[in-house]
Amino acid sequence: MRQEPDRVDWMRCIPFIVLHAGCLGVIWTGASATAVWTAVALYFLRMFAVTGIYHRYFSHKTYSTSRAGQFLLALWGGTTVQRGALWWAYHHRHHHKHSDDPEDAHSPHVHGFWWSHIGWITSRRNFPTDYSTIRDLAKFPELVWLNRFDTVVPALFALALFGAGAALETWAPGLGTDRWQMLVWGFFISTTALFHGTSCINSMAHLMGRRRFNTSDDSRNSFILAIICLGEGWHNNHHRYQSSTRNGFYWWEIDPTYYGLKVLSWTGFIWGLKPVPRSIMEEAARADHQASIAAAQRAATVHPEFSPLAKVVPAAAAIAVATATAAQADLPKKAAGPALHQNVPGQVENPPPSA
Repeated sequence: MRQEPDRVDWMRCIPFIVLHAGCLGVIWTGASATAVWTAVALYFLRMFAVTGIYHRYFSHKTYSTSRAGQFLLALWGGTTVQRGALWWAYHHRHHHKHSDDPEDAHSPHVHGFWWSHIGWITSRRNFPTDYSTIRDLAKFPELVWLNRFDTVVPALFALALFGAGAALETWAPGLGTDRWQMLVWGFFISTTALFHGTSCINSMAHLMGRRRFNTSDDSRNSFILAIICLGEGWHNNHHRYQSSTRNGFYWWEIDPTYYGLKVLSWTGFIWGLKPVPRSIMEEAARADHQASIAAAQRAATVHPEFSPLAKVVPAAAAIAVATATAAQADLPKKAAGPALHQNVPGQVENPPPSA
């Protein structure tokens, strides 16, 4: 199946059609503050499941947890309706290995915007999970079961929302909501928004924003995408070093997923959060410094009559180059390939709990 050409399989489109059509139920159910805020809360709680669990745990192993904790994380991730954790991890690791190459299933440069946003999921060749590439996860039968029967958790989640709406309708009528309203807002509308928010990373994070690191792909950093996807917008940072728990390398690069994982680590449920190595931060500082010099040079060229930097820039550029060259001499060379989920000796934010 993986050898088939990319094309839309209309049978694979049915779940997406049903999901989007379910949003139209709002015409009949209307809205209430309870239902709307439930949809908003579930968007962010489940976006955290995508970014903090499917991405930063299952795909990259940027922190550790127990086997029971891993299973609970997989259940939480299942509520996102983005298939099983193993399928998600397999495709994401494949993306990093072939980023923006012809083999990349959702590169906007190779396949175009709409295919990278939604079309790739409807292709038969992207439906299977290659367990041979995720042996570290495939050895757990409970995870394989959740991956094979990936509609079970979403169905139970939808039923739970329907039941919660029925309970509120009976015991808290003053809230003005009911079972169908909670199903439409809490499941269909929230899940549709979640899907498109997540897909923006595939379709837009290689098109909009700035590049700090000269990676082999066209990944970019975007503040807007970082807000929509709880820190995933710092995509160029992530493609330079994938083993870090945080995608925002600096305090001003907002990364709510990292903040949530940090808080979770205080409970002992997860541990071993992996930081950004010093060598990567030094590389980032040099890149930002050189970008600032280049921007000043461009400004001086465009408006030389107004630029007070016209005489300063050449000297500053020379100093910057000399500084970067001297710093580079003492730094280890960049690794040959991307670090998918490697350990950095001696660099762990939260050690595992003692026995």
